[in-house]
Amino acid sequence: MQKDPDYYVQGVLDSNRLMLSRTITLIESSLPSHQEMAVTIIEKLLPHTGNAVRLGITGVPGAGKSTFIESFGTLLTNLGHRVAVLAIDPSSARSGGSVLGDKTRMLELSVNDRAFIRPSPSGGTLGGVARKTRETMLAGEAAGFDGVIIETVGVGQSETAVASMVDFFLVLMIAGAGDELQGIKKGILEVADTIVINKADGDNVVRAERARREYETALHILTPGSAHWSPQVLTCSALKKSGLTEIWETVNQHRAALEAAGELQSKRKKQALDWMYFLLEEGLRSWFFNHPDIQVRLPELQSAIDRQTVSPTSAAGQLLKILQQDR
Repeated sequence: MQKDPDYYVQGVLDSNRLMLSRTITLIESSLPSHQEMAVTIIEKLLPHTGNAVRLGITGVPGAGKSTFIESFGTLLTNLGHRVAVLAIDPSSARSGGSVLGDKTRMLELSVNDRAFIRPSPSGGTLGGVARKTRETMLAGEAAGFDGVIIETVGVGQSETAVASMVDFFLVLMIAGAGDELQGIKKGILEVADTIVINKADGDNVVRAERARREYETALHILTPGSAHWSPQVLTCSALKKSGLTEIWETVNQHRAALEAAGELQSKRKKQALDWMYFLLEEGLRSWFFNHPDIQVRLPELQSAIDRQTVSPTSAAGQLLKILQQDR
């Protein structure tokens, strides 16, 4: 493997797809030497990032996310954009393996020379969001992709985690499955910039329109996340490729509104700081549990808690004192 970071940096800046893939592999690697090199590469790429529209997409099971992303991504490439799709695949809790099937579900987009699809295993991290998704997004931007789509697995807290790293968050829903608001998490509505009712075709058009009105009512009782944007509710048919242009126009309207108010820049700055604190917390957690004295004492205290001879509060205090003694 090439050990010169500039080799990867230049390859990415030259929009070399193979080098972009290799760089992302480095970013995702858990090897310390690879992590160190990835940090250097990202810092050198950083001045060449920030010009893309960052879209997060989630949806209920059966909403047709892959079909929607393929149709929507194809629309953007037809408009002259270059689109990178970062699809977070659920990792196996038992083996750590991942399906990585997005390229097989997006056949048309995967062979489009103006598109780049990167399926990444979630690694079991927060809500299925790959730990290195942010850095991968930056590498894609540096490679000249002016549209980045991050698809979540749609479970746990992945929606809010992805919403914290994109400009525009889209929630894909379907109609005709009973009470349209049944089971939708309030937290998703609070971070959504737009809700899109997919599969609005054939006999489902009337149901989709009814669902659209119901979601609009639900959004009206919530406080918008931005003072300069009111979340929209739209309908589309990814299969029939209808309604997609209106969605892209909505994305552009949102971007224009936030840029005019200076909110987009401040939002991205806050996201970068939030990411730093997230990595700090993750690093401290890893350091704590890998500390040799903690690894010895922790099982003992776990057994004591099981026997109810030590309280959880006392156990935590004893473990923290071990670190204080190291100072």
